[in-house]
Amino acid sequence: MKPETDELERRIQRFECELRQAGVKLTHQRLEICREIAGAGDHPDAESIFKGVRARVPTISLDTVYRTLWTLLDLGLINTLGIPQERMRFDGNTALHHHFVCTRCGEARDFYSEDFDKLQVPTCVQTYGVVNKIQVEVRGLCLRCAPTTDP
Repeated sequence: MKPETDELERRIQRFECELRQAGVKLTHQRLEICREIAGAGDHPDAESIFKGVRARVPTISLDTVYRTLWTLLDLGLINTLGIPQERMRFDGNTALHHHFVCTRCGEARDFYSEDFDKLQVPTCVQTYGVVNKIQVEVRGLCLRCAPTTDP
């Protein structure tokens, strides 16, 4: 689900402000990458972002997209989701939310759950390190991929 116009503009303004504060030059290409990720509701991977931006900026390189995404990730402006061995997916929504990911087609959708927001980290996890965030990823088959049963 794509963000509403107000939310899209808020995300883009946040990207611009944070990038400026970090001393990152706001090039046309970087701004278009920010616009693409801020407006995406489907948690695109880098190649999808590249294709979307390239439609508007034919001279952009995939390397520029990756470097910009890693910068946005380092600044906490985007999140990643999915298993690292798979294609890395990027999420411009940094508000507390969770994900449903289709294990067949890879579709990723945001959802909100107060119950999941209240999950307590098991004590044993403290032996692994310090928890900064809890985000639930539910995996299954989306409605397009799930087998249908006709009565």
